[in-house]
Amino acid sequence: MQLTQQIRIFPTLEQEEVLWVLSEKCRLIYNFALAERRDAYKNVVKGVTYRKQQNDLPIIKEQYPEYKWVYSKVLQQCVKKLDEDFKSFFSKWKKGDKTAHPPKYKGKQYFTTLCYNQSGFKLSEKDVRFSHKHPSRIPLKFAFTHPVITKGKIKQVEVKRYQNSEWFIYITREVKPPDYNDNGLYYAIDLGVSNLMTGINLHLKSKQIKNRRVDFYWKKKISEVQSKRDHCKKGSHRWLNYNTKLLKMKQKCAAQMKDYQHFIANKVVRNTKAKTIIVGDISAKQMVMRNKYKRLQHNTTSNKTLNYSLQNTGSIGRFVEFLTYKAERIGKRLIRIDESHTSQTCCVCGKVHRMPLSRRMMNCDCGNRMDRDINSAVNIMSRFLRNKSNYVEKYDFLSQKPSMTEESFLKRLDLLRYTAPSLSLTGDGGLAVS
Repeated sequence: MQLTQQIRIFPTLEQEEVLWVLSEKCRLIYNFALAERRDAYKNVVKGVTYRKQQNDLPIIKEQYPEYKWVYSKVLQQCVKKLDEDFKSFFSKWKKGDKTAHPPKYKGKQYFTTLCYNQSGFKLSEKDVRFSHKHPSRIPLKFAFTHPVITKGKIKQVEVKRYQNSEWFIYITREVKPPDYNDNGLYYAIDLGVSNLMTGINLHLKSKQIKNRRVDFYWKKKISEVQSKRDHCKKGSHRWLNYNTKLLKMKQKCAAQMKDYQHFIANKVVRNTKAKTIIVGDISAKQMVMRNKYKRLQHNTTSNKTLNYSLQNTGSIGRFVEFLTYKAERIGKRLIRIDESHTSQTCCVCGKVHRMPLSRRMMNCDCGNRMDRDINSAVNIMSRFLRNKSNYVEKYDFLSQKPSMTEESFLKRLDLLRYTAPSLSLTGDGGLAVS
């Protein structure tokens, strides 16, 4: 697995000028390669691939010597990034995502990331130095503000700049994770908006964690500053002042949400005895599009804030990525399964109910009464255990033989289905989700 460490750097004004010049050359290479691919597509010309555009780089350097200022690997990574963008676009399009868009041209107002792959940099515990051939010969040497992780093989080092004029270095290393051993214990998680996650184990012990929506706190402040900025002339001193404040607020809001998700993901992964975590495979983009279609079809204004709650918060997509790599770091695995209709189906009798988002409790005729997120987590666990043989073919690390705990979980659900008791499950109130 690959892990990336983020370190902030503080370049001088001269170094910033050199970085911007190198970034501009990379931006032009990306745009020229994109234009070549677009022309080839319009004229039905085949053969414009990554390999062909990479081999054309020496010819471009001979015609335009200023491109020699950039390290050769950095220019190659620009062309490779374009190729990856096109592969991602075609992959989404083949899967039926009609909202996917092909790569666009890069504007010069944004810094193009400089990616040094395998060579072109010299890294130590205290600083890093990058190679270039700019006529100024200003050394691109930056000291580290905190210790660097030395474990693992270095894959690449990137230089990035955010809109608030902060510079960062990203060091990616290849790390070998611990071996996985299926201990027969599983933990199912249902993701949500109001509740960041709802988890349940094979002993029917559940845990709900509220989503700390710091974006609600910043929403009013950001809208006020944005309104003041929009009333100023663009590019004026007042406009630049408000724009700087706005960017800082947005970055701080995003950092707080990201830190909270890191904290919760780390606690969940480390405090469960289960070696396998099952998560419902859900897409925030699909949820937004489905909700938009319902509003247009029924001419209703309900759930207008769902778009704001799902997009740019990371409560679903990014949180799952955090769980995935944090679990793999300590020898655990995460599996995604289909979770369609898990919130609408009673986990005891299997009856399907109409469950809008405003309805938070599952009240079934069989006597089952529980929170809809806990009901969904139980259905995710049950669906995984009942179809485990299908997942064994896809995930070869799973054990084929069911454990006693798995059988007892399914027998308990079947017993509840026949006896039809009044069932109520609530969270245990602690982070120890064993």
